[in-house]
Amino acid sequence: MNFLKISLIVVGGIIFLYLILLLFDYFLQTNKNMVFGVSFSPTYTEYLGYDYQTVYKKIVDDWGFKYVRLASQWDEVEKIQGSYDFTRLDWLMDYSAKRDVKVVLAVGRKTPRWPECHLPVWAQAMTYDQYRQDWLDYMSATISRYKNNPALEIWQIENEPFLPFGLCQPMPKKDLTEEIELARGLDSAHKILVTDSGELSFWHKTAKAGDLFGTTMYRVVWNKYLGYVSYDWLPSIFYRAKLALVGRSAGDAYVVELQAEPWVPDQHMDVVDGEEYKKSMSIERFKNNIEYAGRTNMSRSYLWGAEWWYYMMDKKGVNDFVNYAKGLKKY
Repeated sequence: MNFLKISLIVVGGIIFLYLILLLFDYFLQTNKNMVFGVSFSPTYTEYLGYDYQTVYKKIVDDWGFKYVRLASQWDEVEKIQGSYDFTRLDWLMDYSAKRDVKVVLAVGRKTPRWPECHLPVWAQAMTYDQYRQDWLDYMSATISRYKNNPALEIWQIENEPFLPFGLCQPMPKKDLTEEIELARGLDSAHKILVTDSGELSFWHKTAKAGDLFGTTMYRVVWNKYLGYVSYDWLPSIFYRAKLALVGRSAGDAYVVELQAEPWVPDQHMDVVDGEEYKKSMSIERFKNNIEYAGRTNMSRSYLWGAEWWYYMMDKKGVNDFVNYAKGLKKY
């Protein structure tokens, strides 16, 4: 059998399997009980030109979200080596507690939002090994400070720790294990969440590393080499299949970043025009992404982009995203 015939058989087999997946995917039911929360970044909010307290109050009090993912961002907490400033995070956690909001609090070197690894300026000239103990000390300080806060529901340890994305040095698996053990030793009362890329990983290192697993879910991204890349060809059953392969129940898995804002060239979200942002996010795609997430059968999704909805509402007069989000199941 020559190379051409073998290639045709392999390609034909792949196409056949893909069509079978599409057939199964067609009959999947949407999880009507999926609960929706949001991720929130005060730094990103200020980048868009707003006071973070004002926007957070709007998200919680007006839009009605009861589940929020926050981050203890190392470069903000420890601007001076050995000196911690939790002022902003204190306010967010305390306000969440007053409003009965349940928080996933991400802690580690790599936390949500660009550049992913949030090293303080003083650590940027150091090697990984040189700043490692400072990193663990900051984590210990964060965990000890908030473990008794009534808003805290879950600790997220690192953010997609093994994904080679952002301005990050690689992280050994043993170091993630060490951080999880550190968190458990300081706070045994709260569950631990570990996350991974939905599209670029098979989750074998992360799915069972913590008590809970979280995946990202991006449907259109922008790449400097390829331009806009769509994952619309990827059926939702792909996520169910990966959970089954790694032995993780959908009930213990969350979509921690469900794309609900555009992914634009160079991430200049404050200047993107209408025609550009619609290439990766429109109200139709917003709704479709939410429907798609429900078809994975996971129990909860955290929408990524609430700060941008506020910007669109205030600066552009576009209320579609906020109005639709208000009607989602929140608890």
